[in-house]
Amino acid sequence: METRVLKYFLAVAKEGSMTSAAKTLHITQPTLSRQIMELEEEVGHKLFTRGYHSLSLTMEGMFLRKRAEEIMDIICKTASELKSANKGVSGDVYIGCGESKSMEIIAEAVNETRKEYPEIHFHFFSGNSIYVSEQLEKGVLDFGVFIEPADTSNFESIALPAKDVWGVVMRNDCRLAKKKSIKVKDLVGLPLICSRQASEEFSPNNAYKKWFGKYFEKLDIVASYNLIYNASIMVRSGVGYAITLDKLLNVMGGGDLCFKPLSPRLESGLKFAWKKRQVFSGAAEMFLERMKRKFAK
Repeated sequence: METRVLKYFLAVAKEGSMTSAAKTLHITQPTLSRQIMELEEEVGHKLFTRGYHSLSLTMEGMFLRKRAEEIMDIICKTASELKSANKGVSGDVYIGCGESKSMEIIAEAVNETRKEYPEIHFHFFSGNSIYVSEQLEKGVLDFGVFIEPADTSNFESIALPAKDVWGVVMRNDCRLAKKKSIKVKDLVGLPLICSRQASEEFSPNNAYKKWFGKYFEKLDIVASYNLIYNASIMVRSGVGYAITLDKLLNVMGGGDLCFKPLSPRLESGLKFAWKKRQVFSGAAEMFLERMKRKFAK
């Protein structure tokens, strides 16, 4: 399976048309059609469903698109690292992260690094812990920032000197908005919007579920979220109360919303992680050494 053909396949998947994709790729439509047919023969599956005026991906096509995008990302990342190998300390660093107070710490380290090595460039990718873990394992990302209770046992990691505080974001006109803090009994019977990472992805022994204790199974979780922006829309629309982190109220826009911490207080630690036995580019290695000097005990 040639990378050139994968590039052709991704172009067709994006455009939904052989004609449009051929124009984008600057090749003839018959040539492109032949390449796609040969790719389908190679993988043993139809990749597109042919309609009257457009093409849509089959299930096998969607799977291949995901893999092809990952392959092309790694190829581009590798080429960039090789080009910068003989230019001193330069190149690109790829970091995956969620929405967290930790970004203030990462931003400070990035700023310090850029002042000393202006030829290093940083690229950030937002996602939950499952997405970041997958991309770290595949080599697409150099580093990941995780919010507990994420499992980082498969990675090397450094604990960051910050804590995120859990609480409830609600509209200012809600009855709970008058409280200084929220107890577990206050939430029973209310429609809740919860972090998928904290509530579903991990062991029932994580701190989040422990805080709710016997009430966790009684909660009315009407929706879950990976990133907070969509949760803020649901809160504003009256769908429910979002259980989230304190620093994210700014992301949600504040104004008509307020944050109330959980009581007893619930905090999550933050970790900066990387793949074990990872071979880094010069730029990534330099950034890791800076992070170790600043935060490793």
